[in-house]
Amino acid sequence: MARDIRTLTQPQLSAIQTACQKLAPSWPLDQMIAVSPYWPMRNEPIEQVSARLSALGGISMLMPASDYLDWYRRGLITEQALQTALAESGLGLSLGELVQTLERTPEQAPWQPLSALLDEHRARHKMAWRDEIIHQISQFCAAHFQQTQPMLHSHTQPDLYAHWLAVSQRDRGLSIVLDEPDLHRYFAQLPDDPQTLIAQALDTFGIEDEQIELYAHAMLLDISGWGAWVAYLRWQGELSNAPQDQTLALLAIRMAWELVLWRYQKAQFPGFFATLAHAWKQSIARLTDLPAQHQTQQKPLWIWARAAELSYQQQLHGVLSRPANLSAQAIQCQVAFCIDVRSEIYRRALEAQSDAIQTMGFAGFFGLPISYQPQLADVSRPQCPGLLMPSLVASHAQTDKHGAAALNAGARWQAFSKSATASFSMVESAGWIDTFKLLKKAFFASEQGHPVDKLSNSQSWSLKQNGEELSAQQKAGLAAGVLHAMGFEHFAPTVLLVGHGSQSTNNLQEAGLGCGACGGQSGEVNVKVLAWLLNDKAVRAALSELGVEIPEQTRFVAALHNTTTDHIRCYGEKPDAQIESWLLRATAVAQKERAAKLDAQLADFDREALDQALIARSLDWSQTRPEWGLANNAAFIVAPRDWTRGVDLQGRSFLHDYQWQHDTDFKVLETIMTAPMLVTHWINMQYNASTTDNLHFGSGNKVLHNAVGGNIGVFEGNGGDLRTGLAMQSLHNGHDWMHQVQRLSVYLAAPKSAIKDIASRHEVVQQLIDNEWLYVFQWQPSGEISRFYQQRWWPVPAPSDRQSEEQKIVQCL
Repeated sequence: MARDIRTLTQPQLSAIQTACQKLAPSWPLDQMIAVSPYWPMRNEPIEQVSARLSALGGISMLMPASDYLDWYRRGLITEQALQTALAESGLGLSLGELVQTLERTPEQAPWQPLSALLDEHRARHKMAWRDEIIHQISQFCAAHFQQTQPMLHSHTQPDLYAHWLAVSQRDRGLSIVLDEPDLHRYFAQLPDDPQTLIAQALDTFGIEDEQIELYAHAMLLDISGWGAWVAYLRWQGELSNAPQDQTLALLAIRMAWELVLWRYQKAQFPGFFATLAHAWKQSIARLTDLPAQHQTQQKPLWIWARAAELSYQQQLHGVLSRPANLSAQAIQCQVAFCIDVRSEIYRRALEAQSDAIQTMGFAGFFGLPISYQPQLADVSRPQCPGLLMPSLVASHAQTDKHGAAALNAGARWQAFSKSATASFSMVESAGWIDTFKLLKKAFFASEQGHPVDKLSNSQSWSLKQNGEELSAQQKAGLAAGVLHAMGFEHFAPTVLLVGHGSQSTNNLQEAGLGCGACGGQSGEVNVKVLAWLLNDKAVRAALSELGVEIPEQTRFVAALHNTTTDHIRCYGEKPDAQIESWLLRATAVAQKERAAKLDAQLADFDREALDQALIARSLDWSQTRPEWGLANNAAFIVAPRDWTRGVDLQGRSFLHDYQWQHDTDFKVLETIMTAPMLVTHWINMQYNASTTDNLHFGSGNKVLHNAVGGNIGVFEGNGGDLRTGLAMQSLHNGHDWMHQVQRLSVYLAAPKSAIKDIASRHEVVQQLIDNEWLYVFQWQPSGEISRFYQQRWWPVPAPSDRQSEEQKIVQCL
């Protein structure tokens, strides 16, 4: 009895749904945060995922062989690390044979869908089927998902598949654009239901049940940019308990194009179709075994990748094994920074000014799960990590009607100015007067802040939950939790709470340089709210009842670290002259350290000239590399700052203060391992993925970016798939990569039993560790380091003596 191809069987539907869950979300431009594009596949070993993506989409999670060979010759991969990685692999190769694999290993071709097979026979003067299909789907999705009125001019947005089918069945231009007469007629044959479409496609193409998941995943990887946007909508729906998932509809659209091409070729070119059908049969037969073949081919490269990570870890272990630099001097000023790697450089510079300064590291949203809502304004935004849904609303206690009106107008103008045609339509719509404004920005640039930030200068705030103002006791409970998590044992006379934000102009990905813990915004609102909270007399009185005593003379000062210029701006009550002097000197030191990486010419500038040059870069409309963001991140260190104070970590480490002796139930450690550790992993993987395969998981050339739907994302140029990830200018200086690809190394100064227990209770953490998406080490005060992997502790050998200069020279040759 023939199977009914109008519906999917349960095994087929299950396989389709599994494939639909394999795409990671991508946040919109105004909330751009780092995301691992591999996140939904963390339950599989990383090498297996790498092979799968390579086989199905031609996606690389590894650097080219030539890069590893270059690193080896330059000493970035040591012979000792290579020998260790080689022994772990069990391949039985000699070191010489392993080097030869880099010189002779050919890349294995990925699987080809029907449209790609057709392109092998496509006339050169015609558009490639596969490229045009992606372009057509992408243009439709841009129109469908944009925040303005949908294409059909209805008041409610229609179903994704139904909308696409209605548009495609009316679009006679497809036949003209593709130079294929009557092609548009075949869209009329498609069913109205996406599951029925998928069932017909699977039957037509002869896809066996065990191949469905791989086939569906390959189809989705063709349009992974829009798949990431759909995954973001699903993520937000789950956070707000309003589930929605349009991935299956998107998959149906991609498969519909393949089905249309099959039917069109069969009807229009029956002679050629026999050849096509034979090629397709061979292609689909390869699908099942291809991931395993790619995994075998990639094995030597993973040895090199592991050796690169070991080389860095061995160097870092040597630094971490040195005795801690402790000071008995009284602390005059405490300065709390975000754990962001850019803060490490500034913290080191600031601590060098005086032993009376204590710096601390904590997630940049400072434990406040808030959204910021200026009163009387119709704009708002989350100020917490993307993993969380804001539970509190922060707004101003006093109303500024004039400011709110200006904010709304500014927000509308900013949205307009980000459109692809803004350079022409803004001037045309605004009139000749605004031409002078554009010229002023070009020749007399000044700081351009986000319009929402312009209303955040209030000294008095309101915190609400479910529409109700928090009581003093509730505020105290919130504050006590934050102070406990930050590890405060005592309070200096002045405590600076330093958020961070980036300053650049004409940069659609500006939010990606902001604070990821604050949802891609600056941390300005969070530090202002927390300083207000901790300075409030009623809150302090309630805190005292909770056993938290803040000295009367202690003042909390909100501040912002501009990571582009390394300026620190203090709000409200200013710190004393001594502290301001320390901050100014630290700024100069940090600027000097970063200068050479930004532009070699800056290295010779004197202090004042360098400061002015960095400010000018941040205001320059043509500057594509205002700063390097979190490039070259490599480690996450969770330990008392005393253990790393005075150590040059090269701006590569996230630093989170933690002292386990004050965390009796290890709840703080659990929070760190299930929140900041995941966020730093996301950051690390976004930079890795954007570097190893910028075509699939990066956003190409920043100069060609055009905003899609206001803030959905960017096109590179005017078409193709929606681009996700980082632009090349955020990773490469034109000569060299500024980010060295390696998995995050996490160092936890905590008891082994606590680390093991937390990992066993949180599946996500266990998956990341056991499937080797990151490394977790336990670090003891003695300098002893152990690795936690596969529910066991593995001793890490003590760092060997430094190689002689002669050995280093030999390696570099």
